[in-house]
Amino acid sequence: MVRKPAYSGKDITVLEGLEAVRKRPSMYIGNTSSKGLHHLVYEVADNSIDEALAGFCDQIDVTINEDNSITIVDNGRGIPVDNVPKYQKSGVEIVLTILHAGGKFGGEGYKVSGGLHGVGLSVVNALSKWLKVEVKRGGSTYEQEYELGKPVGELKKTGSSDETGTLITFKADDDIFEETDYDFDTLAQRLRETAFLNRGLKINLSDKRADKEREISYSYSGGIVDFVNYLNTNKDPLHEKIVYFDRKKDDSEVEVAMQYNLGYTDSIFTFANNINTHEGGTHLIGFKNALTRTINDYARSKGFLKEKDANLSGEDVREGLTAIINVKLKDPQFEGQTKTKLGNSETRGLVESTTAEKLTEFLGENPGEAKIIIAKTIDAARARAAARKAKELTRRKSLLESTTLPGKLADCSIQDPRMCEIYVVEGDSAGGSAKQARDRSFQAILPLKGKILNVEKARINRVLSSEEILAMITAMGTNIGDSFDIDNARYHKVIIMTDADVDGAHIRTLILTFIYRYMKELLDAGFIYIAQPPLYRLSYDGKHQYAYNDGELEEAMKTIKKKKINIQRYKGLGEMNPEQLWDTTMDPENRTLLKVNLEDATFADEIFSTLMGDKVEPRREFILKHAKDTRFLDI
Repeated sequence: MVRKPAYSGKDITVLEGLEAVRKRPSMYIGNTSSKGLHHLVYEVADNSIDEALAGFCDQIDVTINEDNSITIVDNGRGIPVDNVPKYQKSGVEIVLTILHAGGKFGGEGYKVSGGLHGVGLSVVNALSKWLKVEVKRGGSTYEQEYELGKPVGELKKTGSSDETGTLITFKADDDIFEETDYDFDTLAQRLRETAFLNRGLKINLSDKRADKEREISYSYSGGIVDFVNYLNTNKDPLHEKIVYFDRKKDDSEVEVAMQYNLGYTDSIFTFANNINTHEGGTHLIGFKNALTRTINDYARSKGFLKEKDANLSGEDVREGLTAIINVKLKDPQFEGQTKTKLGNSETRGLVESTTAEKLTEFLGENPGEAKIIIAKTIDAARARAAARKAKELTRRKSLLESTTLPGKLADCSIQDPRMCEIYVVEGDSAGGSAKQARDRSFQAILPLKGKILNVEKARINRVLSSEEILAMITAMGTNIGDSFDIDNARYHKVIIMTDADVDGAHIRTLILTFIYRYMKELLDAGFIYIAQPPLYRLSYDGKHQYAYNDGELEEAMKTIKKKKINIQRYKGLGEMNPEQLWDTTMDPENRTLLKVNLEDATFADEIFSTLMGDKVEPRREFILKHAKDTRFLDI
């Protein structure tokens, strides 16, 4: 037996202060890529937003400086500057250097606060090359500087001021982050959403970087009513008046805004203390229950539904609905895969009772709008009944009944979904190559014929009459809509593989639109990927290499420096032989996959409505605005 080395007290390492954050940054901000970088801004901004929630701040300024540092200023109360007795250090230094320190943990600083972990400022400080803080409070101005999370001197009084507030400037540490270049639009989307959720709060965003100068302001006097109006901009509202109601009870508050449109899918977004709870939770359950019950009760009381008629289902009453459910509570409990699912049981009751009472009042006081809404839901029920038979065929079959899987599906032999992946491939030709190239043990292939139905413009009965969509639903195993069950997913990697041209991009968008509208939980779970096939194959001196875009081709040409280079441009996946397809796009050791994340669900809803909806002008404006960012364009 080999004698193992001794393990004693001297082998235990204690990370003091913020060392743990610098050692394991992903534990605190998710990752150190672009997403984590932008998360730093949100963490600082959340502290300013908490001041707004408490009623002490009505303006926040966010600036991307010329050196790519960030400055965030608010006109709140200012971080306390007096000493915290236990530590004999200023409140400023405590919140910037100690995790879980602040006014959100049982004190009277905040009744309601955002942020999931309360580690904001200290984590940002730890992950910054340097940070400067300025506080205006009690008639004076105070300043302190930090480097790599450690104070450079003490908090000093530097002047006098009649104003109050906090200014934080920080420079993300490029030794920690893979990139430190902020994206203006990414920040703008998040800050716009925050302004919608906090009625009357003004948020200014400006970019001072050379050749990127921009500025924008968000302030919405209508709050979430303006939010619904914004989300329905590229849709056709069914009724002009947006339904709005709210209620406060003890330390909790709920507000709901909703409006139906002519579309066939719902767009319901939930928030708790400014956190986008995209996994839903008790507030969503309460809203859905009350909505279904109230619509049915009203329809029956007014004779729209006869005694012999079945009740409208939840899917029926939500067809074409855009809604925002915004709750604020003292002690939110988050759960779920990404800690964005609200678990507070009392919130369900508050949302359910408020929705039932206030929606009943609205329907009674607005019979014209009520008639239009009920007619929409009854039409949805009829279409759903016509599709029910087709839908039953999509229910997941057990392995013993695997003969019911689509005939075109080449399944894998491993039965553990965690180990399995399916390539959804454009065209029979590419599907044939992929079937020959794959590793049959864990890779399944589902070829699709041409462009699938645009579900943004189709009702459920049309969706389920599409052979290609039925094949996808059956192959995935999860079913769709209210019957969706992610535990029945047959693959934990769904890889969309299309040609690297305009048609391929269109087909990819059609597939993503279907998944977003009917299987969004697959996106939430991180199961959806996009394959990256090469655009060029370069052959020289008996060797070859691949370039995945025009930029890589240029770099390769500079590196190779050969007179005779044969460049093959792939017009489609079908042009690759199985060996080439495996080497470049399917081999887990060599391939590049793009994971599709749903960080901003409201922005995703806007994009799909714009690109795939009925209105032409918004689509034209979007294409003109983003044409400069296009990577591949074949004409």
